[in-house]
Amino acid sequence: MPAPRFWDPDGTKFGVPTYPWRLAPDGLATRAQLRARGLRPGGQEIAAQILWRSRRARGGIRAAYLYRTDHAKPVRPMTPAKWAAIDAALAARRCCPNCRTDAGYCIPRSLGMYVPCAFPVEEQRAA
Repeated sequence: MPAPRFWDPDGTKFGVPTYPWRLAPDGLATRAQLRARGLRPGGQEIAAQILWRSRRARGGIRAAYLYRTDHAKPVRPMTPAKWAAIDAALAARRCCPNCRTDAGYCIPRSLGMYVPCAFPVEEQRAA
């Protein structure tokens, strides 16, 4: 027998069909599950939800929304312009604002600059 607390397949208690963790019927999927299949919700309304208790959530209950897989649409392909925009954004995250050097990795936001600029060699030798 499913947990009665979150078992509401007709949506009378929660307003939308609700299922406990791992008990959703076939044909429904979360956004992440759709994405793994190369699909997206495509503007459809939420078909159901999954509720479960969690210590992380503020109210102690977390939700995952479910969409119908038969109404899902394929993911739009990346265009060359989108790829160029992502490459430019990643390049900006690698560039030090102090010395304009490409660090070769994403600069830590906690430092805000390239590690050699944040901790010059003279400072390191003095310590």
